[in-house]
Amino acid sequence: MFRDDWGIPHVRAGGARDLAYAQGYVTALDRAWQLHVERHRVLGTSAAFLGADSAGWDGLARRTRLADTARRCYERLDAGTAAWVAAYAAGVCDAFADGVHEAAPEFARTGSAPEGWEPWLPLGVWLSTHLLFAGFPAKLWRGELTRRLGADAVPLFATDGPGTAGSNGWLVTGDRTASGAALLAGDPHRFIEDPGVYQQIHLATTTAGEEGQGEAATDVVGLAVPGVPGLAHFGHTGQVAWAITNAMADYQDLYRERLRRTGDTVEAYGPGGWEEVQAHTETYQVAGGEPVTVEVVETARGTVVVGGPEAGPLPGEEEDAEAANALALRHHPRVSGRLGFETLPGLLTARTVAEVSAAVDHWVEPVNVLLAADTEGGLLHRAAGFVPRRPAANRLGPVPAWEPGNAWQDEPEPLPEAPAATWADPGLAVMANERGLAAPLGTEFAPPYRADRIRALLTARTGWRAGDMAAVHTDTYLASARPLLALLARVDTGPLGEPARRLRERLLAWDRHMAADSVDAARYAAFRAEVVRLLAAHPALAELTGPGGPAHADGYPPVFRPWLFATARIAYALESLLTGGPVAEPDRLTLVARALEAAAGEDTGQPWGALHRLAPWQAVASDEEWPAVAGDHDCVLSTSSLPGVTHLFARGPAARYVWDLARRDDSLWAVPFGASGVPGDPHARDQLPRWSEGGPVPVVTDFARLRHVPLPTPSDRSSAR
Repeated sequence: MFRDDWGIPHVRAGGARDLAYAQGYVTALDRAWQLHVERHRVLGTSAAFLGADSAGWDGLARRTRLADTARRCYERLDAGTAAWVAAYAAGVCDAFADGVHEAAPEFARTGSAPEGWEPWLPLGVWLSTHLLFAGFPAKLWRGELTRRLGADAVPLFATDGPGTAGSNGWLVTGDRTASGAALLAGDPHRFIEDPGVYQQIHLATTTAGEEGQGEAATDVVGLAVPGVPGLAHFGHTGQVAWAITNAMADYQDLYRERLRRTGDTVEAYGPGGWEEVQAHTETYQVAGGEPVTVEVVETARGTVVVGGPEAGPLPGEEEDAEAANALALRHHPRVSGRLGFETLPGLLTARTVAEVSAAVDHWVEPVNVLLAADTEGGLLHRAAGFVPRRPAANRLGPVPAWEPGNAWQDEPEPLPEAPAATWADPGLAVMANERGLAAPLGTEFAPPYRADRIRALLTARTGWRAGDMAAVHTDTYLASARPLLALLARVDTGPLGEPARRLRERLLAWDRHMAADSVDAARYAAFRAEVVRLLAAHPALAELTGPGGPAHADGYPPVFRPWLFATARIAYALESLLTGGPVAEPDRLTLVARALEAAAGEDTGQPWGALHRLAPWQAVASDEEWPAVAGDHDCVLSTSSLPGVTHLFARGPAARYVWDLARRDDSLWAVPFGASGVPGDPHARDQLPRWSEGGPVPVVTDFARLRHVPLPTPSDRSSAR
């Protein structure tokens, strides 16, 4: 193993399995605490040392049978992939046996210690990380919207919500670059966690053969998910580079179930009548609290995530024998035992876009939009994953389990692909979760602002170089401010006080950039927050925001509340609600005037960065002071606060990358914190200043420029044999 000046691990081994083992060992060396937490999140045992805040997740992990699904998917892997994944797990296990975790203070603080790392656990980490990625709880929200405001209200809120994750990605062909070779860049948007959810790593083999003949050599840099071998989403092999964004596809279904207990058995009412289902209870511990017992029920449709045989009717159901009292989740890994890990070894050895495309043909979940380019001029823009074919109603909300027409069909939906000749903008392709390539696969997409802005920036010039892409990554123009400012321009200034009139003039003259040093951006954010709060308090929306609103409805587990929190939904649907919907236009103008007066009365003169600071999730909270960062939800620099609730943000770029196809060592990347997940390590926070300001660090792949750090080899370990 080697490290560069930023502590990034560069791993070299004799063959694929040795390399997987070394990747697992190095990941445990740098991220022992993170792997420990992820293991227990898979098993539904994290609350035993993290406390009550983790109890809701543990209940969901058990009810959805995450660990059992991971085991099932591991058993369905082909022998070669299974051995490769097992080698990674063995590396993690052996690193813990060597005591690498002793450097991480969180173990002592929580009184916990690492345990074994089973071969199937990497699949469990992937499932745990992405279970809520597709946002199936949004179907609960849409159901509540329909019930409370009518079906016409659903499109008003049909936007990238606060519980989802997105990304930016763009590909510029050689016609627009200085080198004549393609550039591929972007940034995945996720909840920012400490340690980071992505790990910068370089993986290489020293030979082209191992146990068998004809094994392809590996030499790839990219962003790994700690706990998972290989580089699933972002990588560069020297000859080909790839990157993904969330396709915003709908591939998980919720079924309304009628459950009853008959003696010692639980029954569900399916298309053929009452049928016995699997059911058992599990108990898990909560540090500082009482143990929690959950009943795990699985019908022919899926695992029950809301309600149960003794529960009352679901919210909105009539109190009678025909009422549904549970919701079951159906998703493909649980149904088929397939997750798509067969893709991962193929990506490590890919040399062309055709080989990347062939590898991702095996992919299942989550469903992504993929961009790739190779040094021969090959280009790829396609969707990858499994989207079940079923009625349109299944995508909108929970459907009755007892109606046979709601069942999945045998064949999945076809996955769209866009050949380069069909790209709307010659020489470039953009993916930013908008309603674009993946439109046939989903229901709700991000607004087009990020995608449109990226296109505008990229088409404004040619001669792009890798270092130039920072200007795109960090762009702060907020096009979505337009509808609110348009209303502000129509406000009658006569009744306004002098401070409100001055603020109105400032905001109408503002350049609409959410720059960290901009006082006008802070004033706009304060004004917008008042608008959101007043909208949330409006009688027309009281059904959503009042004490009986969706977030407080009986029967929904607390883990789903981010999707049911109406104030955040109103904030992200502001454009729709200010141009239509249940609040009449005269009320909107009055509301905007009131918000202006309130914001003018609280003008502190602070810049946006003083309000808009990083607030990452930590399993064990620290008292660190986090940096100010520019941007906003609909900026290319998408740092998403919750307008009307807080200016702090916990969701944003979880990494940045620029893959240069002319010369890989001209590529650039960055993560929010650093390569190490050990507090106090020199590389635990060394990238934070650059990340917060938008600056990347260089990619280095020449082993002669790296510092060697000896590691044990698999042959020294019986567990890896």
